[in-house]
This record gives sequence, structure tokens and C-alpha cells, in this order.
Amino acid sequence: MGACIPAPSRGVGACPPAGGSRVPPHPGPEHWHKDFPIAKGHRQSPVDIDTKAAAHDPALKPLTVSYEQVVSRRILNNGHSFNVEFDDSQNTAVLKGGPLADTYRLVQFHFHWGSCDGQGSEHTVDQEKYAAELHLVHWNTKYGDFGTAVKQPDGLAVLGVFLKVGDAKPGLQKVVDALCSIKTKGKSAAFTGFDPCGLLPGSLDYWTYPGSLTTPPLLECVTWIVLREPISVSSEQINTFRQLSFNKEGEAEELMVDNWRPTQPLHGRQVRASFQ
Repeated sequence: MGACIPAPSRGVGACPPAGGSRVPPHPGPEHWHKDFPIAKGHRQSPVDIDTKAAAHDPALKPLTVSYEQVVSRRILNNGHSFNVEFDDSQNTAVLKGGPLADTYRLVQFHFHWGSCDGQGSEHTVDQEKYAAELHLVHWNTKYGDFGTAVKQPDGLAVLGVFLKVGDAKPGLQKVVDALCSIKTKGKSAAFTGFDPCGLLPGSLDYWTYPGSLTTPPLLECVTWIVLREPISVSSEQINTFRQLSFNKEGEAEELMVDNWRPTQPLHGRQVRASFQ
């Protein structure tokens, strides 16, 4: 893979008003309920984390993130984000502990980001948005495979990490450097030897609640574990995300920005905190 030309730096101008906006033919999140009625369900994600209402639960265990033997496979533009995919045929990269009763295998991670630095995260903290959010997706090994797990209420565990703009994140640079090879929908490239531990903050203090996928089919199968401490990325790193396209090669260019879903009602769910 040759060297990529750096993305032009963009100023942080005013953000567009609505989240998850789409140019036709991409219907935005406000239309998803027509094809996926569960979009109006009572266990939807993301949510706003009200830090005053999120009670410390002393029964919550520390998280155990075991990625020592992880095997990354490829990076793919799927038309709404990009996925870094892992070999999930063995327990080589797993998440345990915390609110989880079982062992969950890492299958992929992806990001959501904004058109500017003032928005992009899916979860918010006291109504505040971060510039982006990383989702590390794991499935419950007791169900045998990912496809079976997503049909179960405890099928997935997603580790969410907020991104703020500041110093560059060295552990992200290999991902950034690969993005020019998957600019348009459907493109993929081999992506081996990547350690996702380089994307985690120093502290694993977290909030947790029962929720859903944040993109269709919006299945209510996710135990969300959202880390309190954000990671810092540079404006150059996040600007490279914004050079990707929603469209396929040869179609009119539609830059991949604001691929986040707005927060959903809690409907009585409790967000618990692992810390006081």
C-alpha cells in the first residue's frame, strides 16, 4: 500500500443542526422505524448519560479486556462507517467481567463521527457530544456464533470509547493510514497485525446499561459498556475519517460525515456506574 496524500485540514466551522443527517437516497435515523419498527422500542441506543442519575453499583466488577492474541483481518467501508474485522473463531480477543456473566469475543470495531469536532459521538454525557465514538463489538460465546448471538438480549457487549480532539493517538495511526485504500462503499483491504489495546484510555471506569445496535436492524441485544475517560486524537486523524464516502466508486461523492444516531429515550432503564 503506497503512501496516502494527507487529507486537507478542515476548520471546525458551525455544525449542521441535526444529527445523523443524510442526503437522499440515504434516509436518516428519523425514518428507520418505517422499515425497522423496533426503532421505537424501549431498549434503544444510544442514550444520554446523566452523570447525576447514573448510580454507582458496587456489585459491578472491573472489566477484563484480554486482546493479547488478537488477529486482525481486514478493513472495510460498509457504506455507513468502516469496520476493522478480527478472527473470532477462537477466544483470542475477549471481554469479560464488568456487568458481563459470560465471555464475549471481539469481532470488529468501527467509529461514528461528525462533520465537525463539536458532534459525532452517539452517546452523550450530560447532553455533551464528543467528536467521535469508537465501538468495539463482542459477541457472547455461549451462543456459538455472531448471527445467533444478535438475536439474544445478552448476545452482544459493545465497549464504547469517546474521542476528543487534541494530541494525536499513536495507536490509531495505522487505521488512519489505511483509510485511503477504502474510500468508497464496498472497498476493503487486508489489515493485519493491529492491536486494539492502543485505542483504549488509561482508565477502564465505565457506565453500563441494556441497549441496542445503533444502526439497522437496531436489535435490542447489546450490553453497553461506555468508558468514562475519552481518548485524544488529532484534528488531522479525525479529518481523514471525513474523507471517506458513503457512495460506491463511480457514484456522486457523498462524504461520510455525521454517521451517528441521536440519543433515544431511556424508558425507565438505569445507567449504572462502576465508579463513585
